[in-house]
Amino acid sequence: VAKILEMEFGKPGEEPLKLVEALAPEKRKQVWKKIGIMPRAIDREITEIMHRTHMGVDADPLSLIAQGLRCALADGWSGSMMATLLSDIMFGTPKPLKAVANLGVLKEKAVNILVHGHNPVLSMKIVEAAEDPELVELAKKLGAEEGINVVGMCCTGNEVLMRLGVPIAGNMLQQELAIITGALEAVVVDYQCIMPAIVDVASCYHTKVITTEPKAHIPGALHIEFEPAHADEIAKKIVRIAVENFPNRIKEKVQIPEEKMELMAGFSVEAILEALGGTLDPLANALKEGKIKGIAGVVGCVNPKVRHDNSHVTLTKELIKNDILVVGTGCWAIAMSKHGLLKPEAAELAGPGLKEVCKALGIPPCLHMGSCVDCSRMLLVLGALADHLGVDIPDLPVAGSAPEWMSEKAVSIGAYFVASGILVHLGTIPPVLGSKTVVEILTSKAEELVGGKFYVEPDPVKAAQAMIEHIKEKRKKLGWPE
Repeated sequence: VAKILEMEFGKPGEEPLKLVEALAPEKRKQVWKKIGIMPRAIDREITEIMHRTHMGVDADPLSLIAQGLRCALADGWSGSMMATLLSDIMFGTPKPLKAVANLGVLKEKAVNILVHGHNPVLSMKIVEAAEDPELVELAKKLGAEEGINVVGMCCTGNEVLMRLGVPIAGNMLQQELAIITGALEAVVVDYQCIMPAIVDVASCYHTKVITTEPKAHIPGALHIEFEPAHADEIAKKIVRIAVENFPNRIKEKVQIPEEKMELMAGFSVEAILEALGGTLDPLANALKEGKIKGIAGVVGCVNPKVRHDNSHVTLTKELIKNDILVVGTGCWAIAMSKHGLLKPEAAELAGPGLKEVCKALGIPPCLHMGSCVDCSRMLLVLGALADHLGVDIPDLPVAGSAPEWMSEKAVSIGAYFVASGILVHLGTIPPVLGSKTVVEILTSKAEELVGGKFYVEPDPVKAAQAMIEHIKEKRKKLGWPE
């Protein structure tokens, strides 16, 4: 299996990617083959789109966008899919659990270590090392009465939250705020969504920023390269540095907010099926009967250009109020956790049908499915549901949204959902307005080719209403009651 997956990146030939062939619905694969965007190798599709955008190569907007979709499909249905599957194999498939979120998870009388980034291998090992009796005893000897407290941030935080119930301090825009509590002994980072300026912020406190990846250096940070072959040794070294930094904490600067919120996470595909009794029948029936009007996948970043978390929370509340089950990942999930929308009690905010289903199953109306790479879990659910109902993914009463997106990988995620046949809402305007042709392809013509398209709307209430109307139209075409 490992050899097959390794070859997904650079295999020669025109044969489709193995994971795409194995996991994507047959109807989708036929569409992709027909229009020539079936991905062949992950690195090949990346290299090709990079070459096409070089001066003097591809000048046709449709051709460029088609290759962009092909590259995105290689990400969603193979690269990210692989990351999720292998993480589940190594660390366990997430199951529903309860945890706590927001900056109030930091402890005044403990050594606080924040893990941040997107690599579960490192963060899982840091959590293990923090339980080492020798290091815990050292922490107490140095004055940390409550030992060692590991908390998460961003998607590395989501990984240890989903599997171990590790508290999560916040999403991407809270990384500087965590440092200025004055209570962090170390911020341990791997890659993606790390602000280079956190080193400057940390210099005002005693906090050490520790980088660990050869591809992600930050000037002024302490670099300790993480090597999987020496994972335990390196993790213990990092935790020891944090513990020994505790006496340097400046008590006058410590201000830990009280705010924290309980949450329920761990909704992998397997966990959702188990909650449904091992079959998709209950979900399919709830959709057909109209207790659940549709499903929305809300994902993506938080964005310093808009009010933090506001679009995520406002849009989600509008959707669940209209009996639309919301699933999601990444910074959206952390926003939901802070605002109480990942608690079973949040079912009170849902419409009558969704409320009834949530109470019967003991689940919240918003399901935390993992980190941003775990958007692949949503693809599996969509494919399985479409096959179960005997339709193609574009026929389902579903929609996607990235209300506060800002990163390059969010573009890829949105693109592979569009190519998979989904309407995808973007809450921040992508930099494509210089070409009417490109705008028309992305927001209209793409639907004729792949069944999905982008919809851009900064107002979260208007966006939610458009998604609701889209779902109603899909229900009507299926002959289901509104």
